[in-house]
Amino acid sequence: MGHDRSVTTQPEHPSTLDLNADVGESFGRWQLGDDEALLPHLTSANVACGFHAGDPMTLRRTCEAAVHHGVAIGAQVGYRDLAGFGRRFVDVPADELAADVLYQLGALDGIARAAGGGVSYLKPHGALYHAVARHEGQARAVVQAVLAYGGLPVLGLPGSLLLSVAAEAELPTVPEGFADRAYQPDGSLVPRGEPGAVLTDPAAAAEQAVRLAGAGRVRSICVHGDSPGAPGIASAVRTALADAGVQVAAFA
Repeated sequence: MGHDRSVTTQPEHPSTLDLNADVGESFGRWQLGDDEALLPHLTSANVACGFHAGDPMTLRRTCEAAVHHGVAIGAQVGYRDLAGFGRRFVDVPADELAADVLYQLGALDGIARAAGGGVSYLKPHGALYHAVARHEGQARAVVQAVLAYGGLPVLGLPGSLLLSVAAEAELPTVPEGFADRAYQPDGSLVPRGEPGAVLTDPAAAAEQAVRLAGAGRVRSICVHGDSPGAPGIASAVRTALADAGVQVAAFA
């Protein structure tokens, strides 16, 4: 086992916190979210890689905008599931999943480099995000792909198997909380199909973000780019964190 290079263990209120969101999720003429209005509020952008959402032109424009605003670019990798937006579990073999993740990393990094940036971290999307919290085979497949690409920080759920496996592999790990998603008592997210699972009130999301920051278990706060009014939510969250004495800056 390698030593833990995680940036997770800070018992006190963090002085610096990252603010990330999912972007680049439009496809062709189908538009999702308002990335142009959202990106200026972020410090990190989880850019879709074409498997669950996004097309080459969308990804290029998104990476160019992220570089313009000084926002770190992360690869948001997912299952090969455009129809389900990557929110359906796929029982894909580990070696195939590792190849899929590696493919997505390479594709986005090439586009990001052409825009003057580069991929600086990885975050799973949707059903893959939740699967790798407990599914050892898939968690190890994702980490294997990151290692094969040369190593990157891995963003994920606090206490998840993914972050544990990544730390064992001596990859930096970054635990995140969600400003716009309701939590269950055990710390897991309320399933999207249940009432109140998504917080759409900017004030409520901002309050939750400050509460998560105060708990000291996360180093990044996420706002979903496809949430209604995402730019307003991100703005409220960033303002509230600053008012609470938290500097908002990218971890990567």
